[in-house]
Amino acid sequence: MKTLVLANQKGGVGKSAVAVQLAYFFYLVLKKRVLIIDLDHQRNTSKAIRTGAIAAVSQLAASRLLSARIDGGDVENAEFVLIPADNAELLKMEKQADKHNSFATNLQAFLKTVDEQFDVCIIDTNPNPDIRQLSALVVSNYVLSPIQLNQEAIDGIGDLLNHDSIGIRKIQATLNPTLQLIGILPNLVEPTPFQRDNFRDLSTHFAKLLIPMANGFAAIKKSTAVPESQAAGLPIWKLGKTSGREAWAQIRPVFEQIATTMGVI
Repeated sequence: MKTLVLANQKGGVGKSAVAVQLAYFFYLVLKKRVLIIDLDHQRNTSKAIRTGAIAAVSQLAASRLLSARIDGGDVENAEFVLIPADNAELLKMEKQADKHNSFATNLQAFLKTVDEQFDVCIIDTNPNPDIRQLSALVVSNYVLSPIQLNQEAIDGIGDLLNHDSIGIRKIQATLNPTLQLIGILPNLVEPTPFQRDNFRDLSTHFAKLLIPMANGFAAIKKSTAVPESQAAGLPIWKLGKTSGREAWAQIRPVFEQIATTMGVI
């Protein structure tokens, strides 16, 4: 099983939409067995997956994967499973400092028990540098970081890489040497001079952190089809609108590149 965590220390970048649509892509297009874990107390990923009713929704709450030793036998026997976020318990975890070490250990132990049950695990995290995001980074094989093309997000790349406790480089050096950064993924990209300038600056200064494509670097354009698909709980290509088909034609090559990097295709 390959485990991918979506992480960013800034909110509002469309991270949950990428997580949901990636899960649909792996399951419906690539025919992989998919487990999706929502560690974000905002529960956007859980809501979209529940609404779509394509995945089996586990009776387990996501916080339990960190707070207790959970065996894979407790997970529903299905090829596409959501372990949903639970708001109150997830929010308490950062304040339980005496248990922080056990949170990552429990999550890692759980993932080992479902290793043969699923091909891909996607973990959505909250946009805060806390123990939930740290635990997910410690146990994952890959990390993908959606960002928006504004100066605040670009300035935040330094924190993503070098934060004292959950910076990717610190985790690679001390806790998870196998963690691989797939890349920074510009999301909600608009054809404005401001965003074009920021993308050019990003490509100049952080080219090694971007996802290479045949025609440049990966990015996902802003489209009304994405929030509509999330609200309906549907894969973008099943939205039944021209906007959905056009958005999917642009997004699919990006997802294929991510899957290739992960060794899933």
